[in-house]
Amino acid sequence: MAGQSSRTTPKVAVLMGGPSAEREVSLSSGTSCAAALRSLDTYEVVEVDAGRDLAAVLVAERPDAVLNCLHGRWGEDGCVQGLLEWLGIPYSHSGVLSSALAMDKQRTKVVYRAAGLPVVDSIIAPADEVRRAHVMSTPYVVKPNNEGSSVGVYLVNDGANGPPQLSADMPDEVMVEAFAPGRELTTTVMGARPLGVTDILTDGWYDYDAKYKPGGSRHVIPADVPNEITELCLDYAVRAHNALGCRGVSRTDYRWDESKGAAGLILLETNTQPGMTPTSLTPEQAQAAGISFPELCAWMVEDASCHR
Repeated sequence: MAGQSSRTTPKVAVLMGGPSAEREVSLSSGTSCAAALRSLDTYEVVEVDAGRDLAAVLVAERPDAVLNCLHGRWGEDGCVQGLLEWLGIPYSHSGVLSSALAMDKQRTKVVYRAAGLPVVDSIIAPADEVRRAHVMSTPYVVKPNNEGSSVGVYLVNDGANGPPQLSADMPDEVMVEAFAPGRELTTTVMGARPLGVTDILTDGWYDYDAKYKPGGSRHVIPADVPNEITELCLDYAVRAHNALGCRGVSRTDYRWDESKGAAGLILLETNTQPGMTPTSLTPEQAQAAGISFPELCAWMVEDASCHR
């Protein structure tokens, strides 16, 4: 924990909530992490619901480190990271540049391609154009370019009668991405170590409810896939983590069309601050790797630093 003060018991501020579309998930992540840290009886833990007065709150609290459990815009896109750098408070997860880069799905794909990692074609298009007519051959997916947790995701099936009726709260520009059929796989990287591969099973689309509601999805770890696919997932996750300049913990998501073998595995995105809720994938992968939830949280705190 670089920059630790002379306190006998280090003080950790757990950032949660915030103003993004993923506020409720963040509150769940932060509450879970704060409880896990308190169970260790090693840290003084303060929970901070990040508002516009965040800088003043942190100056008043004077934490030795921040465990960043914010998700979505402002908390995961480099904004809070820049504030923490300015205040000189060591923090968890990725730094300013890698956070901003990984949050931008289209620019992430540019980095993936440069690193030789497989992706499907996508474009950025005005939301009004996407509402008026198909801008890509079906099937395709429409999503915000800079949100996570499957917020605002539309699947347009092959043979759809018309374009998607995007909600009014969608951003002015959206990502339109060729639909990648197959299974949903994911791998967490902790430092330089890939923790495993999870196969995510759902009865339908892996949307927000499937991710966060109890029973919304079933997680199989280790994934029942060929060894070649397991090794590729582990390798791709580390390469994506490094190519994007990630630090701490990240999680890379895939689609795998098993009819195509190794050629059917493509990267969707890398999450620089994966969910830490009771149903989240990263704590499950850590547990399967022999790392308890409190140990995972403590590792992230001890890994905290500035200049990330």
